[in-house]
Amino acid sequence: MSRNISLRHLRYFAEVANSGSFTTAASRLFVTQSALTSTIQQFEEAVGLKLFDRNTRRVVMTPEAFRFKDEAEKIIKEFDAAIADLEALAQSQKGHIRIAAAPSTIYQFLVKAVMAFRVQYPDVTFSLRDASAQQVEQLVVDGELDFAIASKHKGFAELDYSPLLEDRFGVVCRPDYRLASGHGPLQWNELVEDDYIGFTPDTGIGTTLRNHAPRWPAIENPQFEISSSTSLLAVLNEGGCFAIVPALTAKVAGFESLAFRELVDPGLSRELCLITRRLRSLSPSSQRLVRVITETIRQQNLPEGVTAFISNPA
Repeated sequence: MSRNISLRHLRYFAEVANSGSFTTAASRLFVTQSALTSTIQQFEEAVGLKLFDRNTRRVVMTPEAFRFKDEAEKIIKEFDAAIADLEALAQSQKGHIRIAAAPSTIYQFLVKAVMAFRVQYPDVTFSLRDASAQQVEQLVVDGELDFAIASKHKGFAELDYSPLLEDRFGVVCRPDYRLASGHGPLQWNELVEDDYIGFTPDTGIGTTLRNHAPRWPAIENPQFEISSSTSLLAVLNEGGCFAIVPALTAKVAGFESLAFRELVDPGLSRELCLITRRLRSLSPSSQRLVRVITETIRQQNLPEGVTAFISNPA
C-alpha cells in the first residue's frame, strides 16, 4: 500500500497538521477542500491509521500523526532541496545563491569576494545573512542556505565542515584598560573575572569558549553576557572591561580603536569552515563563488592571529 503514497499526500498532511484546519490548508495549497479531504482519506486508508480527529472547532492530530509529523516534514524538505539543486544545475551561470556567514568573515573577505564574483557573473543574485552559529547549521541542513562560512557549533552529521581559516583568540579592550599596556601575548592568570564580558551560549564564540577554553570560572558564569559584536563594541567603549574574541572579530569595523592581545598558555583558536550539506553537490554558481572566496583569502593580508589553511574546499 505504501507505493500508493506520494509526496502530495505528505504535503497535504503537513499543511493540515500545521494549520489545524482543512479549510485553511486547502486555501494555502490552492486546492478544493473536497480534494484535500479525499487525499487525506486516501493516506489514512493506505497506512491503516487515523491521522486527524475532527470537532466543530478544530482538526487535531492523533498521537500517531503527531509522531509522524517531523519525519514527513523532513522528507518534504529533503525533496525540495534536491529539486532546488537540480534546478540550479540547469540554470548554470544564472540563479540565486543563499549564504550565511560569521560577521567577521563578511567584513574581512566575503563581501569583497561576492563583489568580484558579480563582475564575472552579473546575472547571479544573492542573499547574504548574518546569522548566529546556532541558526547557520540548521539553515544549511534545512536547505534554506546553499552554504555557510562559520565555526562548527553542534556538528550536524548531515553537514560537511571544510576548514578555511584558523582564528586565534585574545583579549580586546579599550587602550586605556590595564590589559592593553605591554607587548606580546597575555596569559589567562592575568585576567580579572569581574571585568570580563562574555558571549551567550548560542553564539559561535560563546560555544568555543565554553567548550575549549581553560578552566576559568568567568567563562561559564560571566557577570555580563552579550550576543553580538555590535553589543560588545558598545559595552567595551564604556571602558573598564574586556572580552575574549577571535582575531578576525577584533578587526571588524568599529573595533579599530581597541587594543587586541593574543592569549597563550594555553592558546585558543577556532576554525572557520565552509559548511555544506553532506552528499549534496553545490550548484555550479556556488562552486564558482567558493573558488572566488578561497582565492580572495589567499591574496589577502590576513590580520595577525589568523592563518589560512586552504587547499580547495570546493
